[in-house]
Amino acid sequence: MQSGASNGPQTSAAAHPLAELLACPPATGNLLNTTAQTMEFDVGQTIFQQGGVCRGLYVVIAGQLVRKAERMESRLTLGTVRAGDLVELAAVLGDGRHTYTLVGQSAGSLLMLPFEALQQAFAVYPPLRMQLLEELAREVSRAYNACRVTRWAGVRHRSVGPSAA
Repeated sequence: MQSGASNGPQTSAAAHPLAELLACPPATGNLLNTTAQTMEFDVGQTIFQQGGVCRGLYVVIAGQLVRKAERMESRLTLGTVRAGDLVELAAVLGDGRHTYTLVGQSAGSLLMLPFEALQQAFAVYPPLRMQLLEELAREVSRAYNACRVTRWAGVRHRSVGPSAA
């Protein structure tokens, strides 16, 4: 999982290339490569459930999935994930529990880096954890900005000047 060339300048909240996020020494990369598992999924198939034990970090290879969550007795659709997206950084870097449910919207495949292998990689190469924490912070920032834009799009602006009577 060697570092690759970057595709140009990155903004602070922009997603970073996978090769950059998983950049690590060859021995650590080999550990992740040899333990990685490919998973196929179908339309409507649940990959994991909110609150369940996290098995690892997922990378979408092909297809599209939807993230759903239950918060305060409400069901929310958090958005879709597509090829190239990392899935469940929060669970891998946090308490090991899924923060949402992931369901296939189309047939596709995922690459899973097992939780235990990631923990070993973090132990032998601590900067890897920091790289992923930085990406999680960017992910949260992107979600916040998307919510803010969506919220403002629905706000009507009124003119403040005198009204014609």
